[in-house]
Amino acid sequence: MSQLKDYNYDELVRFHEEVTADYKNACSKGLKLDMSRGKPGEEQLALSKDMLLLPVWDEACTGGGDARNYGILSGLPKCREFFAELLGVEAGQVFVGGNASLSLMYDLIAKAYTNGLLHSEKPWARLERVKFLCPAPGYDRHFTICESFGMEMITVAMTDQGPDMDQVEELVKDPEVKGMWCVPKYSNPDGIIYSDEVIDRIAQLKPAAPDFVVMWDNAYIVHEFEGDYVEFPDILKLCKAAGNEDMVVEFASTSKITLPGAGVSCFACSEANMKHLTKLITAQAISYDKMNQLRHLLFLKDKENVIALMKKHGAILKPRFDMVISKLDKEVEPLGIAKYIRPKGGYFVSVYAKPGTAKRIYSLMEEAGVVMTKAGATYPYGIDPDDSNLRVAPSFVSLDELSQAMDVFCTCIKLAAVEKELESYGEKRS
Repeated sequence: MSQLKDYNYDELVRFHEEVTADYKNACSKGLKLDMSRGKPGEEQLALSKDMLLLPVWDEACTGGGDARNYGILSGLPKCREFFAELLGVEAGQVFVGGNASLSLMYDLIAKAYTNGLLHSEKPWARLERVKFLCPAPGYDRHFTICESFGMEMITVAMTDQGPDMDQVEELVKDPEVKGMWCVPKYSNPDGIIYSDEVIDRIAQLKPAAPDFVVMWDNAYIVHEFEGDYVEFPDILKLCKAAGNEDMVVEFASTSKITLPGAGVSCFACSEANMKHLTKLITAQAISYDKMNQLRHLLFLKDKENVIALMKKHGAILKPRFDMVISKLDKEVEPLGIAKYIRPKGGYFVSVYAKPGTAKRIYSLMEEAGVVMTKAGATYPYGIDPDDSNLRVAPSFVSLDELSQAMDVFCTCIKLAAVEKELESYGEKRS
């Protein structure tokens, strides 16, 4: 099969007719499929159903406090130890919160605005301008947090090793740059694991802003679906060694380990940051849901058991990711009209279609009854400068539904690409 760019005009017209017919056929099927978010599917949720049947009442008074009552703001001691083992940090560096790490991330930024972080000269709300570094493509909800506070987002290019650190090191010379988002393992959406060199350079940053914060969102730390568990560096330890002990706050949760709507989240930070943040949190909370913390402890037990459970998740997810890649390999790759990353963990496949076609593909998919993450959502302000990136989230739909959705997706990529080629051909003729 020749690449589309090598087709002559008559071949492009015939191809356009064929793909248009395929697309009309797809639209006639009346599909209603949702691939917009990285949600665990029914099979995955069933893996944790026994957690809801555990006899937690008899255990409620163990582990250094009564889980049923007020108090123990930073979380049950055993739960702090559990997350410490998972993240490779010390238990004293862990604060256990509610069901969502996103809430903890939002809350930290909110406190930076209302009170200031540990080394802030004044609350961020009193500053003329606050800038934040946003490696992209990235997690749209991180960008939403920035927008909600009126931050100026600065796009940082993602490489196959992580954020472009030459760019980051230059940008942090500006004292108005107050932080950076990071999804360091199986990044959203590219599925990239930051290299040791990139992680070391992040730890050794010398920002002009004394209260610069690295928001280390380690959402996919145990989320392999291919191969063995990959150990990951302790960013807190590396930052301390570099004299940046207070620069990073790490976040994680059980959202895609047990039940997303009823998980347990945490953040990890330096001792000084812990004192500062705990004091601020005291004004808003007496404690989080310790019974849920206890339930998770009894079900998950330790890191070894978590990894065993994630193997089961991986066994469910891998056929879905294999299907996505196989469809792209067969229908799209030979035509040279898209590039894509082959992740070994995380929840997404990142597809880079022909520049100038992502919005068109999204619109075509929506019309055919398949909802995806909106084109541009993986970039600050929803603006993908190349109009190219699309995020495929294969976890929630069934394999049969995914097969149908990918057939439509490949058709839409081809249709948008040939439209673009014909447009270019017309421009050349004129």
